[in-house]
Amino acid sequence: MTVDAQAWGRVLVLHARIEQELAKALQRRHGLGLSEYRALGKLAAGPRGGLRMQELAEALGLNQSSVSRMCARLEDAGLTVRDLCEDDRRGVYSVITDAGRKRYAETEPTYTTVLRTALDKAAGDPELATAVIAVRGA
Repeated sequence: MTVDAQAWGRVLVLHARIEQELAKALQRRHGLGLSEYRALGKLAAGPRGGLRMQELAEALGLNQSSVSRMCARLEDAGLTVRDLCEDDRRGVYSVITDAGRKRYAETEPTYTTVLRTALDKAAGDPELATAVIAVRGA
């Protein structure tokens, strides 16, 4: 295995561990999935609190179908609403609600704390320490 392949393997292991910790904590403490949390963050930062579904999919690295299902769950929870694009009636926006902004604000400290703790823990693993240094130095 090449040096690059070994380094990439360490990054993938680090990513998987961190994502697992974040997902467990957000679900357990807030009843929110990791992708849902990230979607709320992207929407909150978006112009007028919303993004076209395709833009949201690209921002999250998910396919359109997955984002549509996720947005349906967020809508059912009252955290977002769908809105038609004024310029192009075929375009659909997902827009964060006040309840969505509140939920995002409540979950952000958990995300930040768990991320820091998980990176600190991984930094103690000799196999992952250089990956953590690279992530934190970026």
